[in-house]
Amino acid sequence: MKVKLAAKAGFCFGVKRALDMAERTVETSSAVSLGPLIHNQQVVKRLAEQGIHVVQALDEVLAEQTLIIRSHGVGPSVYQGAENIGIQVVDATCPFVQKAQRLAAESARRGQQVIVMGDKLHPEVQGILGWAGKQALSLQTLEEAKELPFYPQLAVLAQTTQLAESFAGIVEELKLHTEDLTVHNTICNATAERQKAARELAQTVDVMVVVGGRNSANTQKLASICAELTKTYLIETAEELEADWFKEAKSAGLTAGASSPDWIIEEVYQTMFEMNENEMDMANWLGSFQNVHLGARVTGKVVKITNDEIFVDIGWKSEGIIPFTDEKGIRQIRAEDLLSIGDEVAAVVIRVENEEGYTVLSKRQADEEQARERLEKFAESKEEIQAKVVEVVKGGLLVDVGIRGFVPASQLQLGYVEDLNQFLGQTLRLRIIEFDPAKRKVVLSQKIILEEEQANKRRHLLETLQVGDIVTGVVRRIADFGAFVDIGGLDGLLHISEMAYARIRHPSEILKTGDVVEVQVLKFEHDTGKLSLGLKQLQENPWVRVAEKYPIDSIVKGVVVRIVPFGAFVGLADGVDGLLHISQLADHRVNKVEEVLKVGDQVSAKVIECKPEAKRLSLSMREMVKDIAQAGDNEAIVSQSENNSETINDALDKDHD
Repeated sequence: MKVKLAAKAGFCFGVKRALDMAERTVETSSAVSLGPLIHNQQVVKRLAEQGIHVVQALDEVLAEQTLIIRSHGVGPSVYQGAENIGIQVVDATCPFVQKAQRLAAESARRGQQVIVMGDKLHPEVQGILGWAGKQALSLQTLEEAKELPFYPQLAVLAQTTQLAESFAGIVEELKLHTEDLTVHNTICNATAERQKAARELAQTVDVMVVVGGRNSANTQKLASICAELTKTYLIETAEELEADWFKEAKSAGLTAGASSPDWIIEEVYQTMFEMNENEMDMANWLGSFQNVHLGARVTGKVVKITNDEIFVDIGWKSEGIIPFTDEKGIRQIRAEDLLSIGDEVAAVVIRVENEEGYTVLSKRQADEEQARERLEKFAESKEEIQAKVVEVVKGGLLVDVGIRGFVPASQLQLGYVEDLNQFLGQTLRLRIIEFDPAKRKVVLSQKIILEEEQANKRRHLLETLQVGDIVTGVVRRIADFGAFVDIGGLDGLLHISEMAYARIRHPSEILKTGDVVEVQVLKFEHDTGKLSLGLKQLQENPWVRVAEKYPIDSIVKGVVVRIVPFGAFVGLADGVDGLLHISQLADHRVNKVEEVLKVGDQVSAKVIECKPEAKRLSLSMREMVKDIAQAGDNEAIVSQSENNSETINDALDKDHD
């Protein structure tokens, strides 16, 4: 039996986008979704394991939680309600649904009667109706459309998962109910593509399997299309497959709804394929001799190796052969790399005698039996396994644990994984999270080990960390007000004011994501884990040497960094700011600082007061001018830009005049 996969199947753009947004959100904050994020119970369960739970109303959302709007979208009242009670919102509405919402709202504003074709109980339709106003209607059948009265103006839209043919029929009927009909075909391209691919495949196979949530509208439409053409079964997981469905089938097709993740599709495909393999093996067994019983485990010595077969002396009337194609499995190896002449090998009899009189053996089956026994112990003990990644597949990785093991992408690391190919050839630390020996199914996770280690590190830090400790961390995220630093299981805030003694406008001036930094613990609440960190505390305080570097009566140079009503602050080379009081700007009265200076001006001034303990350094241009005047020096004392209306020299000239 051939197993064929539809050209278009599984996650659509909108669903994948919603899941990506949800996983990124939960990395930095506690999150909930208003209703299931997508219509797939298995995915919703995995999201719950990641910490994203489902709520049914806004009053269930806690103050510290972020609300994720699911892919089906909501009406405007939800956004307004969230804003009224201060809930932070991440909008994961599918862009195609957002387009339908926008068109519905625009049509209503133009005074058109809005009609939405779709299931009025579906959340997507309810959301679109919310944007279209109280007069909007929904219908699902041609009979409902025929019962409508006459309207001066009509605008019709479709639920994004509707059949194009059905929508076209509704449109033709509505033309009889108005003189002015606006048609918005809001059926999603991905939906149309999946329906077309499913229809084309169903015409060529004996049996169709449709994978997806039973409450998913687009999955139900796929099953309906396929059922018109061939025998069709709708399932949610591989466990629901039954071998009897394929007994008389020479070919089987597989498609999946837009809410079906790649890892479920992969499991269903592999299970269908393995069911077919088992039937083939049974046919061979029925034709074998009974004196060497099928399934017997034998041992023997390798006597010959060719490109296609390994010959084994098993002490029987004929030699046994191990077809090398049976042994490759998921490993890409050569025959001579598998065994050498003279090696002892254990194998399972899969055919007593072939056309050439040899007993056909499978080393792979013997290895897999041993592997299953070993994996069963690991599954019970929760012991860590190390396994090499041998292939990248949709939704995850295949690893070699004696049999094919599957690691979903969501179970690889603590955060989102962008590129799975980076893991090819790597050895992962894994734990079994699902094991079914009968179905040769093993699902593993590295993330669960990393989460436990992170929790242990966090627990240790909560018990031992003290204010004043100097620790090393990694910058995980940068915000306008500071940076979040992971010190090994615990995130702390490095506020912008604690980064440097000099004034900085944004943390990115001195830090970037991924930087390894040494910081000091400034505040730590053991009960809540709230942690404040400092970077400048590990640097020399420039005020310690201010008196030495800037003694009283010395002349200093700097740049005006800030202007206040009572004066200007001048930044010196090492981050120390000195104050030029307005009374010290010139030897005449200055009403506003801006008459003389602006931010960015380079100035020279005399130090008239230095109090490091109070972080106060007072400067005077007036005293410096007086000194220069006494010395008869007429050189300019301030460098001004050409656009400044009055320079210090101008002020001096006026005073002398």
